[in-house]
Amino acid sequence: MTNYGAIPTSSHPSPPVDLEYISHVKHRLKAGLATRRPWRSMFDLESMTVPQGFLDAISRMKTNLVYFRANYAIAVLFMLFVSLLYHPTSLLVLAILVVFWIFLYFLRDEPLVLFGHQVDDRTVMISLSALTIGMLLFTHATGNILGSLLTAVVLVLIHAGIRRSDNLYSDEEAAAAAETSGLASYPSS
Repeated sequence: MTNYGAIPTSSHPSPPVDLEYISHVKHRLKAGLATRRPWRSMFDLESMTVPQGFLDAISRMKTNLVYFRANYAIAVLFMLFVSLLYHPTSLLVLAILVVFWIFLYFLRDEPLVLFGHQVDDRTVMISLSALTIGMLLFTHATGNILGSLLTAVVLVLIHAGIRRSDNLYSDEEAAAAAETSGLASYPSS
């Protein structure tokens, strides 16, 4: 007897999908991106002012580069991506490197330990940056890579220099209070 219209099934069982692992990765991705500061806070026009002097600019840069480090990393990687759109090999290498960035920098919930020594976030970021630049330079898109990196560094330093840093932690406390109360706070205009 034939079953017309029946959907054929495979006699081979499909491999089980580890939903717990997927859920863990999703949770870690959200938590890792939580270290990213809100873009609205980063580009708050009221917080953009010309520094009062060289030392003020350096002080702002030090504070902002630490505070917005995840945002700056995302911005630099995005600028690299855009510059490599017409270099498919470089784009593939960058895609693989972004996976390294996600798992070694953004998704880690514990400190990275190599050969029994704990590696801090700054060292991981510098190492991944050097690896990314080095690997992309091997793809013969040197002009695009160096041009986009130079542009990204200049833009990051300009932003870090003109973004006031005296209100960063009050913004963070207000955002945390709004998050725990379930209310979104928007700056008053």
